[in-house]
Amino acid sequence: MMNVESIKPGMPVVGSENDQFAIVDHTEGKDSIKLKKDLAGKHHFIPMTWVKAVDAKVHVDRPRTQAVQEWRTEP
Repeated sequence: MMNVESIKPGMPVVGSENDQFAIVDHTEGKDSIKLKKDLAGKHHFIPMTWVKAVDAKVHVDRPRTQAVQEWRTEP
């Protein structure tokens, strides 16, 4: 699990193919990342366990299409 404090609002979230699919709104405790609203006006959440690295971006362990299919609407 990554250091939660290294994940900041506004950071891009990218899939395993380095393609951006979201922007961090904020972290929800130590278990989830709340993403900024999508075009439909909904927030989504991804589990912290997906995060494999953090630099200028949050890198997750799955491709963008899979991440979008599996993200949640509740923390």
